[in-house]
Amino acid sequence: MADISVTLPDGSGRLVADGSTVLDVAASIGSRLAQAAIAGTINGTDVDVSTVVKDGDVVAIVTTNSDQGRHILRHSTAHVLAQAVVQLFPGAHYTIGPAIDDGFYYDFALPNSQTFSDDDLRVIDKRMREIVAAGQPFERSELSADEALLVFADQPYKCEIIERVRSGVADGSDAAEVGAAETISVYRNTDSFLDLCLGPHVRTTSQLGHFALMKVAGAYWRGNEKGPMLQRIYGTAWENAAALKEHLVRLEEAAKRDHRKLAVELDLLSFPQELGGGLAVWHPRGAIVRKLMEDYSRQRHLDGDYQFVYTPHLANAQLFETSGHLDFYADGMYPPMEMDNGVYYPKPMNCPMHCLIFDGRQRSYRELPMRLFELGTVYRYERAGTLHGLLRIRGFTQDDSHIFCTEDQMADEITSLLDFVMSVLRRFGFYDFEFNLSTRNPVKSVGSDDIWEKATAALAEALHRHGVEYKVKEGDAAFYGPKIDLDVRDAIGRKWQLSTIQCDFNLPERFGLEYVGSDSARHRPIMLHRALFGSVERFFGVLLEHYAGAFPAWLSPVQARVLPVASAHEDYARTVLNRLKKSGFRADMTAADEQLGKRIRNSKLEKIPYVLVVGDDDVANDTVGVNPRGGEVERDVAVEAFIQRLDAEVLDGQSGGE
Repeated sequence: MADISVTLPDGSGRLVADGSTVLDVAASIGSRLAQAAIAGTINGTDVDVSTVVKDGDVVAIVTTNSDQGRHILRHSTAHVLAQAVVQLFPGAHYTIGPAIDDGFYYDFALPNSQTFSDDDLRVIDKRMREIVAAGQPFERSELSADEALLVFADQPYKCEIIERVRSGVADGSDAAEVGAAETISVYRNTDSFLDLCLGPHVRTTSQLGHFALMKVAGAYWRGNEKGPMLQRIYGTAWENAAALKEHLVRLEEAAKRDHRKLAVELDLLSFPQELGGGLAVWHPRGAIVRKLMEDYSRQRHLDGDYQFVYTPHLANAQLFETSGHLDFYADGMYPPMEMDNGVYYPKPMNCPMHCLIFDGRQRSYRELPMRLFELGTVYRYERAGTLHGLLRIRGFTQDDSHIFCTEDQMADEITSLLDFVMSVLRRFGFYDFEFNLSTRNPVKSVGSDDIWEKATAALAEALHRHGVEYKVKEGDAAFYGPKIDLDVRDAIGRKWQLSTIQCDFNLPERFGLEYVGSDSARHRPIMLHRALFGSVERFFGVLLEHYAGAFPAWLSPVQARVLPVASAHEDYARTVLNRLKKSGFRADMTAADEQLGKRIRNSKLEKIPYVLVVGDDDVANDTVGVNPRGGEVERDVAVEAFIQRLDAEVLDGQSGGE
């Protein structure tokens, strides 16, 4: 049999026998690679390792220890979960089971409105491990829509997905399940179980096994609260036992750091039921931290030649018709309010109003780039089931900037914005960055191909100038332009999407924005959208979890607490307190009406950076005992020396250590 040539990701060629599979290609490279291979890509398309390669194909091997490999492991484990549930619960209907960050889930409808218990999870886990031990192969086949409807006749949710795909009304989750049009792909583990899936999957269930079922939650079908309530089982799966254990330990640590828990314990903010879901009230201590964040943002924008603006919280529907939000973002907006002079909406974004400011008078090229900044509060409708503390709320404030510039200025502005964003994030203790370039969604976007290509190229050029690696997220852009999303990793390794830089040719076109150029002709400006924090509320929540509530001294609501050993030392303690406050520090004092040890413990629980204990010797020598958070106790420290030390620490924090 003649050989064929395939190309590997590094550009090198490889000869393999005609009829070889992706797994054969992996084996030709090395036995270890073949053992680790769970899928592959051919010419950029994800495939099973059993897929036959052709002459000239570009082939890559997907292994278990890659992000793509873990995604496949998790999706395959979700299939095994569904298989176990339908075996254990006759009459159960299974719906969709995607891989998600660090895990997977599957939604089920149980007969007679049953719900899963913790005991059920243990039984399901046991059955899943039996399926894994059996080494059942994942076998792919393709059916016509009519054939698939017959096969899944007793599974109404699967039939609905098939019908939606066939009728052309499928969303992304449907297409991910079955493919498209008349070809329906399925995977079979045994004669008694198969599932809709685009794939790829692992070769056999024996490649799985390092998983844990985490919890059960309610979930509406398709996220519609008017639809059926389903039972969702969440799980996690990893490439080996060590990775699974590390993840479970990280989850334990994350639970300790949950910002909703810490916010209550530290008296920072709360979510009163009387307010309704997704809305918070900020207590004095939380408000101090928020003010420090906002003040810093204001100062950085002043230093960056931004002009401050303010806009109202609601606007006439005509504004959002012009911007396109009512066409492309209506599901994320609150219902309209019928007023005596028109229909109004709470604003979901600040950008349309900033366009009105630019359009308030004739503009000259000499005014560009024009950088507008606002701490603007916006309102977005989030379904009740998606709300999550400060991380997913219905009303929030963005440190929102919109830059109007010429096409020639665009790449330089974006490059400068990347510097700006990274310096701000470092200031708050984030140093591990990942960059994502989101490109056009052809179904949900406006504007010409030429406009999108120019905007995407400008963003990519800025990333190249910084020499940073980035991932391309195809079709993930907002409807009005491509964007750069900057992700950070926190203290326990979790990834958070925070800052965004978005290039927009569309809104200036829709609003008819113009400036007079040096040639005296009228030109259309480029618009750049940029939020450093993303939203103040969400950034606060991430920051709270990153530091586990132990904010650095410059950001802590109380920087030092003075504790007199006994009532006889209270006058001196007040003197020390006043000196701290006069020096500009946030400090308080707890009277000696409880045991000193208890007061120290309480102060530690409040995560105060410095506890200063004063007794007889301190009164006599103008000193304090310094009990730092996480450090060794120091005695007989001169008050002035401590003030200088704290001042240096705060200044260092405010400058980000630069």
